[in-house]
Parts: sequence; structure tokens; C-alpha cells
Amino acid sequence: MNLLIINGPNLNLLGQREPKIYGKETLQDILDDVFLYSKNHNINVEAFQSNHEGEIVDMIQKSNDLYQGLIINPGALSHYSISIRDAISSISIPVVEVHLSNVFTREKFRNHSVISDVCSKMVVGFGSNGYKLAVGYFIS
Repeated sequence: MNLLIINGPNLNLLGQREPKIYGKETLQDILDDVFLYSKNHNINVEAFQSNHEGEIVDMIQKSNDLYQGLIINPGALSHYSISIRDAISSISIPVVEVHLSNVFTREKFRNHSVISDVCSKMVVGFGSNGYKLAVGYFIS
């Protein structure tokens, strides 16, 4: 099985950006852990990060032909990006939305995701372990 992990804006700053909310691990630390976990379950995982909405849309559209599943942490784009929502709804592979923090206990504008209703599952508030939980969805 091949999975793609897409990380959106500002996730390249993990480890530096608000560590009390997002933790001290860098994005690469998190991905290294996920790669090892996935490999132990015979799953190949590739990762992509962009601060640009259009690049994320392009990767979602390409994922349908290359992967059996998609894990996405769209960051702030989850709250307003109809283009990402539309891209997800246009592919046929399962998509799991991941958020490091519990977006439902934070600022009101973070309480709603416009993409969650077109995703298969949503993992929220488990920190970096949320990515492994998302991979677990594809294992079972």
C-alpha cells in the first residue's frame, strides 16, 4: 500500500511555532516516526508540504492515480479552503484529516473544518501520534 501525507501552511515551522500548542518535534521528526511505523506495517509513505494552496490542490489531484490513501493536515486551510475540499471530493481514494491540536477547544474560527465532511475520518488533538493513528486506519 502507498500513502501520501500532505502538510499545509506553517507546518514546516513545527518545533519553532507555538510549541505549547504544537509540540517541540519538527515536521521531519514526525515524518521519520511515521515512516518507520508505516514500514513496520508494510506501507510505503511519501510526504509533501507546501505553504501554497494551489500546490496542495495539485498534489491531491495527482494522488488518485498514485496512492491508495491520503492523509492531510491542511493547517489553517481546513477552515476555509473550498478548493481543497473540492479536490478531495473529486478523488476516489480515502482521505484522513489530521490536526495536531484539538481544534474544537481552540479559537471559534478553528472549530469548523470545511473539508471534514469529504474525508473518511478525522484525527484531532493527539499531537504527532495523530499521523500514526491515521496510518492505522489504512492498516485495519
